[in-house]
Amino acid sequence: MFGRKVKIGVAFGGGGARGFTHLGVIKAFEEFGLKFDFIAGTSAGSLVGAFYANGFSYKQMYDIVKNIKEKDIRRNLIPFTPSKLDGVEEIITNNLGNLKIEDLKTPFAAVAVDIKSTKEIVFAKGNLTKAVLGSCAVPGVFQPVLYDDMILCDGGLQNTIPSDVPRYFGCDYVIAVDVNKSRTYGTDSTKILDVLSCSIRILMKSNAVRGYVDADLVIAPETKRFKSTKTDGMEEMIEEGYKATIDLMPQIIAIFNKKRKHKIKNIPNDVTIIR
Repeated sequence: MFGRKVKIGVAFGGGGARGFTHLGVIKAFEEFGLKFDFIAGTSAGSLVGAFYANGFSYKQMYDIVKNIKEKDIRRNLIPFTPSKLDGVEEIITNNLGNLKIEDLKTPFAAVAVDIKSTKEIVFAKGNLTKAVLGSCAVPGVFQPVLYDDMILCDGGLQNTIPSDVPRYFGCDYVIAVDVNKSRTYGTDSTKILDVLSCSIRILMKSNAVRGYVDADLVIAPETKRFKSTKTDGMEEMIEEGYKATIDLMPQIIAIFNKKRKHKIKNIPNDVTIIR
């Protein structure tokens, strides 16, 4: 469509069930014939990104998730304890099989954190299912994922909007999707749990700033009214993602028509890339 030589990446951020919003973004991309050279994802964004990287359309993804409920994702046998990721694993293996990341149709990376080394791990090679499960393993919600000698947890601990990752792989421009822009709100309570919860939200905001800095454009749909732990409102989330993307489409197309500015981003010491 654009006859371009530039490399453009997309980064899908984390957000739990708010990740359904990514489907609306993809729907808008499809309508305008936009294709990306690299796809990165954290947590729910890694799950959506994996399917997108293997050529799944919006409709195909929607058909997979349209009847999903919380109990299909989080299967606690004991209340208030972390769940295994069996439900997420079934979604991946039932639809993608046992693919390796390097076998996907578009280059892809899933972001997780190894809590042994405390390093951010960027998986661009290896077992796709393990990498995505590790990226989705939110502490306290899901059990960590063992992969080789690593103990993997949610990539959002360090990089909730992985806009920098496509740049490690030579992308000139990066479009990011933040489905959790309401992550930070204050409290007027001095109760310990309220203070701790607010403190965590503030830390999450600092983490997200990195994603905004490294992106050329951020699509940030309105998702405040939805819960990251509930699938209720999935259709509305998709619509919010679609609308936010359509509103920014002139700026998005302008990026696709830009000239090349190829410059590989330096990889920090606390980031390990598996490729």
